[in-house]
Amino acid sequence: MIPDHILIRYGEISLKGKNRNYFEARLIKNIKDQLNAFSPGSFEFVKKISGATLVKLNKNGLSDIAEVENAIMHTLGIVNYSFAYSVEQNFEEIKNFCWQLIKEKDFKTFRVTCQRSNKEFPMKSEEIEREVGGFIFEKFGRKKSVKLKDPDCECFIAIINDYALVSLDKKKGLGGLPVGTGGKALVLMSGGFDSPVAAFSILRRGVTTRFVHFHSMPYTSKASVEKVTDLIRVLKKYQSSGVLYSVPFADAQKEIVMNCHESLRIILYRRLMMQIAQRLAKREKSLALVTGDSIGQVASQTLENIFVVSHACEMPIFRPLIGTDKEDIMDTARKIGTYDISKLAHDDCCTRLMPKKPETRANLLAVLEAEKALDIPKIINDIFEKIEKIKI
Repeated sequence: MIPDHILIRYGEISLKGKNRNYFEARLIKNIKDQLNAFSPGSFEFVKKISGATLVKLNKNGLSDIAEVENAIMHTLGIVNYSFAYSVEQNFEEIKNFCWQLIKEKDFKTFRVTCQRSNKEFPMKSEEIEREVGGFIFEKFGRKKSVKLKDPDCECFIAIINDYALVSLDKKKGLGGLPVGTGGKALVLMSGGFDSPVAAFSILRRGVTTRFVHFHSMPYTSKASVEKVTDLIRVLKKYQSSGVLYSVPFADAQKEIVMNCHESLRIILYRRLMMQIAQRLAKREKSLALVTGDSIGQVASQTLENIFVVSHACEMPIFRPLIGTDKEDIMDTARKIGTYDISKLAHDDCCTRLMPKKPETRANLLAVLEAEKALDIPKIINDIFEKIEKIKI
């Protein structure tokens, strides 16, 4: 038997009150886009039903179930989903189909749950649950136990317009909110583990992401840009925009090295990056910047240094990983598919011309004094003439 529908359920969206329709409509659009991206022409419709979203698969989808599921697994805003089978809206048919579906399963406890949106069906939800549950209990020779809370197996029945849907297993989705409901942000992307995970965290809150990467070519290779491009390809599967701004940073670094104290180099690099990223974000109508900072992970990420770097920027800087352990970050990288790319070695612009003893407790007044030796507006204007926009 091959499932011909998918029942999709969401969590936070149901709490959105008067805005709920907007979030549901966006989720439906995103599901359609993802299905078309992963398995083109695989569905007849995606529509809202009572408390859920329903996808009806066509023959292309039925022959491409793995890619259909891949699309759903990469769609943010989905709490859980079930592949479901359509059955004639006849109680005997429903009851017998439930038995055929569940009899091969390995479990000790079960329950039957029914949702009846078609009120013309002659039996109420509670009656269907009781009758089908009792039937399955007897067919197993009373060797399985009914358990209403956290059973090993749940048989779900949905009585909708012209037919019934039966499903067994709920699979966990990514949760969060549909991408596109939370505005736009610009992510500062390195090739490490942190910034792609930070980008995913922001995507999960419904924010559309674009990316900026600072490189030191020709003093370093193209590896960092290629690596970041590969990371964005992975994130694009979760509906990131796929737009990357590649920023040449080597000349700015030379200016800082020649004119400023060695210990402040990293702080000055990062303050300049924030100012460039902010100008880009404003031009692209993004409302915030996103970084992969985590307190104490490297010298530039002490609270004092984070404060000094943030001072260079007027717009909000989101740091979704700020209190996250490195192992947890890498676990998330594995789950979302960025780990194997991030672990590859590459040249990083911030490690080029690294000071022997970087400042870990920067003083804002001292940093502002050091910046007086730099023509910041000219440096930024020169860089903007060379920024490359890459569509991935």
